Amino acid sequence: MIIGLGLCAFAALPVSFTVSAPAFAAASVPFDPDKDGTIDLQEAKDAAAAEFGKLDVDHDGTIDFKEAKGHVTKKEFKAGDPDKDKTLSKDEYLAIVEKAFKEADPDADGTLEAKELKTKAGKRLLKLLK
Repeated sequence: MIIGLGLCAFAALPVSFTVSAPAFAAASVPFDPDKDGTIDLQEAKDAAAAEFGKLDVDHDGTIDFKEAKGHVTKKEFKAGDPDKDKTLSKDEYLAIVEKAFKEADPDADGTLEAKELKTKAGKRLLKLLK
């Protein structure tokens, strides 16, 4: 009889080991403020705009290649500078980010999941955001 009571008491303990899929996925996707397990273009641009603010150390509203600190390649910098002033404005930087986002989104669904961020194009995008 005592054993039966012990088992009943043990069986009544609340135990839960479930983890929701979006919470697990979101943990592996950076720059995901809504925690849906993906980043969309606006989330990428928001992260890039914040990073641009950090890169613009002289606070003149532009970054030169030196300030870019390896975030962009020389080729990207040159292509992203249509006015040829040897600096990138925030809008020019965000245009580079948008292009990189589209290259990292092969299924063109407008969002990037963890597996897409692990590709060469995804890693390239992440380099622009941090």
